[in-house]
This record gives sequence, C-alpha cells and structure tokens, in this order.
Amino acid sequence: MNEFAAIDFETANQYRTSVCSVGIVVVREGEIIDKFYSLIRPEPEFYAYWCTKVHGLTKEDTMDAPIFPEVWKEIAPRIEGMPLIAHNKAFDESCLKAVFRMYQMDYPDYEFYCTLQASRRKLKQLPNHQLHTVAAYCGYDLTNHHHALADAEACAWIAKALICE
Repeated sequence: MNEFAAIDFETANQYRTSVCSVGIVVVREGEIIDKFYSLIRPEPEFYAYWCTKVHGLTKEDTMDAPIFPEVWKEIAPRIEGMPLIAHNKAFDESCLKAVFRMYQMDYPDYEFYCTLQASRRKLKQLPNHQLHTVAAYCGYDLTNHHHALADAEACAWIAKALICE
C-alpha cells in the first residue's frame, strides 16, 4: 500500500462529534504530496478543561471556524478512493462516523488502518506505543504533538515504515 491518507482529529470535549481540528496527510507512491489542516467549530460547542490542556485549543480559537461539513468538502476530493490511516483508528474513525451521522451526511465507508495496532504487532521492544514514541522510533521528530496536522504527519511517517513496507 503506497497510497493512503493519514488523518488525525482533536476533540473539544468527551463527545466524538466535538471535533475541533483535523489534519490530513496524503501519500501517493510512498511520498507525501499534500497536507491539509483546519480548525472546526465543534458540536457541542464547549471545551472540557482536560481537552484544552492536551491540545491547547479553546472556544475562542474555533468560534469563527467552519462547521464539519464545510471542512469535509475540502478534504473529500483529496482522499477519494484512498484508505485512511490513524494512530488509534478506534478514536479517529469513531469521530469521523459520529460527525457524519450528526450532520446527516452519507458515510463513504472508508477503509481504515491503524498504526497503533501495527506498532504493537511489530515493535514489541518499545516501552509504549504512544504516537510520539513510535514516531521517534521510525525517525520522525514529533515536536508539536497534539496538533492534528503534526500528528497526521507522524502517523503517515509510521505507516510508511510499518504498513507500507
């Protein structure tokens, strides 16, 4: 698999529909050819303290941001026909499905792969399989962890090393 899109969401609160930012990294023929990042006005529109503590985003950051369907109109053509890869796909895939449901959008049944699962299978020697740990092992310096684009790029880097080999 040498063509895929790595995806990462950050959420504003405990609800999967509360995506407040997204990062997408498109890989074709094993090379990163496109990157996309956007803030998103979350639904419901409140920020839990612990979420802000993780990613640093607040209501002020996203109050004028587009809602998910507007952002997805920019993403969909970039990733059409491609499998999606996330580090902990259970989280990112559930967020994607939740916002599609909430906005009554037709879900295209994206094929998802998981770099977390791949790292647990192939890198048993690591002390943990957190994104920054696996990224460092694969040669990617994740200095801006929990920024959706930086995390998506780290995921793409890991996927190229572990899934696309």
